[in-house]
Amino acid sequence: MQLLKTNQNKSERVLRFIISLLLLPSPYILGSSTYSMILFIIGAILLFNALVGTCFTYRLFGIDTCNIEK
Repeated sequence: MQLLKTNQNKSERVLRFIISLLLLPSPYILGSSTYSMILFIIGAILLFNALVGTCFTYRLFGIDTCNIEK
């Protein structure tokens, strides 16, 4: 079993990448608060998912969207 097996389709990865780019600068825009740090962490997770193509939550539930293309 491969640890970082891709389980996201291309359109989902692009969407996660765009959302992460919107969330990552939140500490600079909103100031250093708990809320902005949570947004930053969510953005960092989405960026990792988008670049690697692996979502560990999907793996937990056995979801694979690679074969789903619209």
